[in-house]
Amino acid sequence: MSHKKEHIDVLLQSCLKGNQTAQLEIYNRYYKAMYNTALRIVKDSAEAEDVMQESFLKAFTKLDTFKGDVAFGAWLKRIVINNSIYHYKKQQKKNEVDLNDVIYKVEDNDSNAFDHASTKQKAQKVMETMKLLKDNYRISLTLHLIEGYDYDEISEIMNISYANCRTTISRAKESLRNKLTIAY
Repeated sequence: MSHKKEHIDVLLQSCLKGNQTAQLEIYNRYYKAMYNTALRIVKDSAEAEDVMQESFLKAFTKLDTFKGDVAFGAWLKRIVINNSIYHYKKQQKKNEVDLNDVIYKVEDNDSNAFDHASTKQKAQKVMETMKLLKDNYRISLTLHLIEGYDYDEISEIMNISYANCRTTISRAKESLRNKLTIAY
């Protein structure tokens, strides 16, 4: 066993006992590599910083599950990668804002492909118009289209039946289409 591996094992044992100095030492050894790993996936430095911090917290709270069959750095990196992928997908869902069907229905007469600037501008119009909807319409549409929740999750969050949830979202979309048609 190498001296460095032995030292890591001693640090990990101290971390299991709640030794914050040992945790800081582990953090200082690995944070740059873990930050770079997160950054390559999430592509945003602030987000990468958050992912890295969350990953270290998770690693320290789940340290008792570390079996030692792989190097600690590899185990930690797997946590960072999983968190990064989760955050990236979550961010993509937010950025994806699947409002294209609403935009296309409002502008059926425009058969040309949307360029990025016009799509962004239309998305901003939709977001502004959503603020004019009744609260339950706005909340249900936000949860569904922007946050990516399905009907089951939304009905649970809003404490309404599944059928009521589907109806509310359908009516919210229709209300949004109408307001967009009138406003623009």
